[in-house]
Amino acid sequence: MTHHSRSARSGWLKWLLLLIVAAIIAGVAWRLLPLGKAPGGAMPPGGRGAPGRMGGGATLVHSGVATRADVPVWLNALGTVIPNASVTVTSRVDGQLQQVFFTEGQKVSAGQLLAQIDPRSYQATLNQYQGELNQNQALLKSAELTLARYRKLAAQDSLSRQDLDSQIATVGQYRGAVAADQAQIASARLSIEYARITAPIAGRVGLRQVDPGNMVQTSSSTGLVTITQMQPAAVTFSVPQSEIPTLVSALHQSQSLPATLFDQDNQHLLANGEVKYISNQIDTATGTVELKALFANQDESLFANQFVNLRLQTRVLKGVTVIPAQALQLSSDGSFVFVINQDNSVTRKAVTTGPAVDDDHQAILSGVAPGDRLVTEGIDRLTNGSKVSLADETPAPASAEAK
Repeated sequence: MTHHSRSARSGWLKWLLLLIVAAIIAGVAWRLLPLGKAPGGAMPPGGRGAPGRMGGGATLVHSGVATRADVPVWLNALGTVIPNASVTVTSRVDGQLQQVFFTEGQKVSAGQLLAQIDPRSYQATLNQYQGELNQNQALLKSAELTLARYRKLAAQDSLSRQDLDSQIATVGQYRGAVAADQAQIASARLSIEYARITAPIAGRVGLRQVDPGNMVQTSSSTGLVTITQMQPAAVTFSVPQSEIPTLVSALHQSQSLPATLFDQDNQHLLANGEVKYISNQIDTATGTVELKALFANQDESLFANQFVNLRLQTRVLKGVTVIPAQALQLSSDGSFVFVINQDNSVTRKAVTTGPAVDDDHQAILSGVAPGDRLVTEGIDRLTNGSKVSLADETPAPASAEAK
């Protein structure tokens, strides 16, 4: 390498070092300028702070205030709608179905005539038994008169004791025959009554299973029609056995627990009712206990075997702290919030959560108090002791009942 080349390279390195030193000096000079001002005293757009920060390094945040409220505790479960009563109407006598007096899907009342079985054979049997009764009553009357005469003769020693005892037995025989005839007549009349098929309960009938003209048998299991009583409607559901102490203390004291029904998608409210009954044993396969709730179902929106979501109010937490749900944060150490102090600094506080009040509010059992102002937006830019500037300088609202 020539002497000229070495001199050129040395000069180039000197200029590079001078440029680096000049850049370092310019950076230091920029840092030493007053906070938030550019050379010449002008404020650069947005200041020197990070996005979302105000002058002096304060972070712009939104806030909410903790309140005090009575919060109901709800238990969610999947339930099945069942009829309060369901009856398959069958014939209690054999015969031909003459008439049907209901329309499929019709609402019927208890005792209403539904169908008629041909009663003529049972009427003929009744007439036969009535004739036998008349005959035996006449024989009984004659035997009783003969017995009266025999008693007088026996009193005068004009009749043997054996003849008197024989006549007494004859009277007893005819009395038994009359009683048997009367029982047969009652049975025949009952068969005629059973030929008129009536609704055993009030409810709504389903689809007809037998058409008029067909023979019906008492041994048939399908029946004529099914009646379901859906007013009120019942819903059965199961809850974990850990909830039993809370439920039993109320239900065994004849108290009821409010319950709310939602559709299968858990979007639309269907009905409000009460839980009144609890099973007397735990299902060992699932570790749950079954309960039954009743709903008035005046609009008949509930159908048998419908799947629903049920919310059961087990108790009410009195005077607990309620915060905006956005203020609650979750970390590996548990749940926490940022509380805004009087000097606009924030303090991170661990909290113990209670039940959710609704989509926008959360109950807190410990960690904050009613009246504390909490950060709801801008939390990701905060650390313990950070300064904040409030975008919503609204006063703390008074405590209100949680919905």
